[in-house]
Amino acid sequence: MREVFVRFTCAVAALSILFAGPALSQDRDEDGDRWSLAIHGGAGTIARQNMTSEQDAAYRVALQQALDAGAAVLREGGDALDAVEAVIVLLEDDPKFNAGRGAVFTWDGGHELDASIMDGRNRDAGAVAGVTGIRHPIRLARLVMTDSPHVMLAGEGAEEFAAQHDLETVSPDWFDTDFRREALERMKARELSALDVDVKFGTVGAVALDRNGNLAAGTSTGGMTGKRWGRVGDAPIIGAGTYADNRSCAVSATGWGEYFIRVGVAHEICSEIRQMRVAEQVDCAGTGEDVVFRECWSVPEIEADEVQAIADAVMEDVQHLGGDGGVIVVSPEGHAIFSFNTAGMYRGRATGSGVNEVAIYGDE
Repeated sequence: MREVFVRFTCAVAALSILFAGPALSQDRDEDGDRWSLAIHGGAGTIARQNMTSEQDAAYRVALQQALDAGAAVLREGGDALDAVEAVIVLLEDDPKFNAGRGAVFTWDGGHELDASIMDGRNRDAGAVAGVTGIRHPIRLARLVMTDSPHVMLAGEGAEEFAAQHDLETVSPDWFDTDFRREALERMKARELSALDVDVKFGTVGAVALDRNGNLAAGTSTGGMTGKRWGRVGDAPIIGAGTYADNRSCAVSATGWGEYFIRVGVAHEICSEIRQMRVAEQVDCAGTGEDVVFRECWSVPEIEADEVQAIADAVMEDVQHLGGDGGVIVVSPEGHAIFSFNTAGMYRGRATGSGVNEVAIYGDE
């Protein structure tokens, strides 16, 4: 039996070599407590030549403000869920992103908002789909998780639930922006597809690891320009656009939702990481032939390059099917990873080790 086990672990080690990539150090603050945060504001055809210096600066300021809000929660010993919510609430109020106030228009000229959140401690989750008039869909998703027996509520039912909990609402035109309206008008006038006018996916999200070792993930979006028939993408679907499990990772996705749903992107990444962690466990029972394997397994830490390789492989699968977009991932070790198959992704990360950065383009 032991010989078989050794051959198995050697095979796993050989496979791990295939996942080589740029490594990040473990993330700990001065007190030895590990925390980490990654955020995104959408991925797509984001090129320097298409951005003015003012637009570039405005996006970086917005990303930094959201990153700072979440990092402050974690730095002060706060909960990963609170950090995720703090980030997304700010981005939902920013008209530059396709979530909350900057949501795209549906075919009928309205807004249908989706969001989800997940707690890595116990895999509790909450989600809402197709809501209107809810200023912060991420807060409603969290209420679904904490104050209902369900995981997802949709449409009028979700709004009724929000009203019962006195969640803040706004008039429908609060979400309107000229930029998004022009995209809808151009789509209808030229008979374009949503992909022709949505050169970037402005979905927002955050993933976090707090000082207590708990992971959380959240995502919020307005969907795709001109969507019809109550279309729902991956953002509110647990396992597709959002997933968190303390045993593996936390993921938030942005991109062409239909493909992320088909691949089950968020869960797939976490599942692969968990399998690698289990496969690399080391037997410590002894070497005698008559030794029975006991419960004395040491769980190895996964390296950043291994997390990166798994995320990249899943995104390659999405691309193979014809989809594009990106993900942010945080592992229990504190590795904060980005992976995207588009020209750029609005993103940022901060860690207890002092990392604090935002980026837009693929070569950053």
